[in-house]
Amino acid sequence: MRTTVTLERDLERILRETAVRTHKPFKKVLNDTLRAGIELTTSAGQAEPFVLHSRPMGLRTGHDPTGFNRLADDLEAEAFLETTRKLVEQNR
Repeated sequence: MRTTVTLERDLERILRETAVRTHKPFKKVLNDTLRAGIELTTSAGQAEPFVLHSRPMGLRTGHDPTGFNRLADDLEAEAFLETTRKLVEQNR
């Protein structure tokens, strides 16, 4: 079937470069690219949904998970201060 299609310049350039690189006719590259894009969009809708199964963290009673964030923040602050201290000493 013959159809007129208006391509944006960047797409035309990419298709022509692909045709030259793969030694295939422009028409074949265009059809293959369209077919691959259509298959990709139609198969994506049919894919199984991703399911994440949760499980208990196994924290002992009395441990506050938000405390881990505070600990990480403290360690990061200490590392920053140490790095800054070294830089100041080097520039003296």
